[in-house]
Order: sequence, then C-alpha cells, then structure tokens
Amino acid sequence: MTEPSESLADLLRPVKHVLLDFDGPVCSVFAGFSAPDVAESLRQALADLGWQAAAGGSVETDPLALLRQVAEVRPDLVPAADQRLTLLETEAVRSGRPNREGEAVLRACADSGRSVSIVSNNATAAIESYVEAHSLGRYVARVIGRAPGDPSSMKPSPRLLLEAIQAEGGGLADSVFVGDAVRDVEAGLAASIGTIGYANKPGKRERLTGAGAVEVVDSMGAIAEALMG
Repeated sequence: MTEPSESLADLLRPVKHVLLDFDGPVCSVFAGFSAPDVAESLRQALADLGWQAAAGGSVETDPLALLRQVAEVRPDLVPAADQRLTLLETEAVRSGRPNREGEAVLRACADSGRSVSIVSNNATAAIESYVEAHSLGRYVARVIGRAPGDPSSMKPSPRLLLEAIQAEGGGLADSVFVGDAVRDVEAGLAASIGTIGYANKPGKRERLTGAGAVEVVDSMGAIAEALMG
C-alpha cells in the first residue's frame, strides 16, 4: 500500500464516520457491462416509451447523465427510466471489478472503530447487491443511493451526504467523504464535509485539487494505512 502523508493522517485521526462513493473507491461498476452499453440499453427502453433524443445532438454515454437528461426533457418518464437503470446497474455490478484497496479501507474502518456509509449516485439496490455478493455487509453501516425517481438527489447535490450524516447521528466535523469525481468534491463542499479526492485516472489529481478536495490520493491504500495510524 501507498505510504500515507502526515497531513492525511492528521485529517483522518479525529474522524469517526467515513462516507465512501461507490463507483471507483469500492469497485469499478461498469468494468464488465460498460457505461456506454448500459446507456444504450436504457435509451432503447426509453424509446419504447416514446423517448426521442434531440436531433443532431451528441449521444449520451453516461447512464446517470442520461437519467438527468430525461428528467430535464421528459420528467414523466423518470420513474420508468430510474427503475430500468436500477435493473441495469444491478446487472452491471455482477461483473464489477472490486477495488481491493477500497475494501482495505472498509476493514481499516472496522478495525479502528469507525463507521462507514456508502453514498452514491448509483441505485441503492445495485450497491446492496454488490455488498452482499462480496460479503462486505459487516463493514458497511448503511447504503444511501440516489432517491428513486429523483435524479436531483444525486451529487453534486449535498442531499445524500447530509442524509448519511443525519442517519449516523454524528457531526460534520468528525466525518469525511471519499470520492473520485469533481461532483463528489462539490457535494462535500455544499454539505460542509471535508472531501478526500481519489485520483484513480490521469488528470484527476489536478481536477480534484482545483475543485477543493482537502486531500488527494492516488491509492485507496493510503487511506487505509492512515486510518490505522
């Protein structure tokens, strides 16, 4: 594992509640069933319900962005779109690629007496199916995915993070959020929760730092080591 920095260790020392994004920090959701393929499957299901993409527009390959697009253009289709996407995400996580260092973070939290909430724009049912299949339930206090039929609940909205903090009964000062996208950092800032950026791809370190992450790591292993420090 990567050796943690002193600043990361200092940041995590008082933390009692760790909030983790799912896709990236815990696993790669679309490693087997790719995001563009999921988006295409969702688009086909929506076409059967009368959805028509804007003529001449670019084809959306991010299924979560497509759900947001549906909410903007055809809000009447959102319940059906969300339900279909949930099924597709649940299928995708069956071939999702585990992040072993992310799992080490879960174990480090348990060993150090910290609680973990998974807070994600993915569907709760899909995340829970992954957690159960990989025997991670004993490490995860709760799973909070997007509100069914309400894409506005997704990050960068702080809603899901604040829901997790409220459910835990803790405070903002003793919580930290780990995410790998700018929208995660934006949600953390909006919720007044310090956010650690996980730069798992080239260029992310600069983007996450620029967005306001309090720390940026290239490896979840650095977080696991710091939690045990």
